[in-house]
Amino acid sequence: MKLVSFWVDGQLHYGVQVKGGEVWAASAVAQAHGISLPPTVMDLIAAGPAALAQVRSLAALAETDELFPEETLHFAPAVPAPGKVICVGTNYRRHALESNLPIPEYPVYFSKYNNSLAGHRQDVPLPGCAQQFDYEVELVAVVGRRVRAVTPADALPAVFGYATGNDLSARDLQFRSSQWMFGKALDGFAPLGPYLVTADEIPDPQQLRLRCWVNGELRQDSNTADMIFSVAELISDLSQIMTLEPGDVVYTGTPEGVVLGMAEKCWLKAGDEVVCEVEGVGRLVNRLV
Repeated sequence: MKLVSFWVDGQLHYGVQVKGGEVWAASAVAQAHGISLPPTVMDLIAAGPAALAQVRSLAALAETDELFPEETLHFAPAVPAPGKVICVGTNYRRHALESNLPIPEYPVYFSKYNNSLAGHRQDVPLPGCAQQFDYEVELVAVVGRRVRAVTPADALPAVFGYATGNDLSARDLQFRSSQWMFGKALDGFAPLGPYLVTADEIPDPQQLRLRCWVNGELRQDSNTADMIFSVAELISDLSQIMTLEPGDVVYTGTPEGVVLGMAEKCWLKAGDEVVCEVEGVGRLVNRLV
């Protein structure tokens, strides 16, 4: 099931993609007809399997007047308010090689925050304090239940679903010290969406094609099979030191093809359109301004 978060008159809603290009407005229909449904995607994730099954069954009965064409939606981030936004650096072998970085022995983590989230088709402002802007298509895993000290073998059942992400980066700020956060946690620099795809639709997150285009030019084209640490290994590793909560998101790293790894670096600039796509998960579009 593909879940969509969107704004209507300043109010956050969510819906379900029920047919090509249309979304059933689950939360709005529930409000109008007195149906008891979790009011937001965050509440739906936390509510567990029974609530998800209820939404799925109601969506199958959707009426035509309850459907919104996707092109009319004002998209919110696919996960609008996660408690944690955890990112993984240098997690693809060929990306590490192109960046002249060693293959890490352990996952490399850094944080972004809710200020960095942006929705599908949302413009992303480039700050004047940096010049070296880069893109990073990523598979994003969304935690579905509270989990602590889970093994890799048991980690994937804790994943609610997946989304397409873009870990935008200001490289000149990222590498001004050994800590990357300053070049990563900028406003709008974590676009996420358009969909949150439930895990049952992604049986193997390690066999997904990822691609990124800039102004129509293909820049990244790889597969999650090139990950150094799998989604299951990342969830397990993080859960050893912290309790992961429903709605937490994990950006799992980017493959080769970023500007940083190019001999002739053509950094992103205002006016550029960046399209990120993960197979089976969705195509995320943002323009830089």
